[in-house]
Amino acid sequence: MSAKALFGRRYMLSASHRLHSDALSAEANRAMYGKCNNPHGHGHNYVVEVLVGGAVDPETGMVVDMAALDAVVGAGVIDRFDHNNLNLDPLFANRVPTTENLCRVVFDLLRDALPTGRLECVRVEETENNFFECYG
Repeated sequence: MSAKALFGRRYMLSASHRLHSDALSAEANRAMYGKCNNPHGHGHNYVVEVLVGGAVDPETGMVVDMAALDAVVGAGVIDRFDHNNLNLDPLFANRVPTTENLCRVVFDLLRDALPTGRLECVRVEETENNFFECYG
């Protein structure tokens, strides 16, 4: 039996959003989200970390091919969200684009798209003080 190994990779993207829930009144939205409810939105330089686990391939010595992982994350996440307004993406049509929800969405986009290995965790850093993690 082979031991499981983990491989992590970091990516960066810049995106804007407005935290606003249609289920809340204007006053409740301002109270809940404060300055993040600004009608013009605001942006973040997000750091997205992807952690893949699995057996080390005896031929390549890797859990996952880094170039293949980069291609999947690039096409599925970076190209989709980088320099875009999250509120305008169909995946956020019925959910507030909080970083918690962004983390969950990224996890769901990548879960079945990896070339090899199993998606263990997605971590999204919103600021130097705020980060969010989603596990499978």
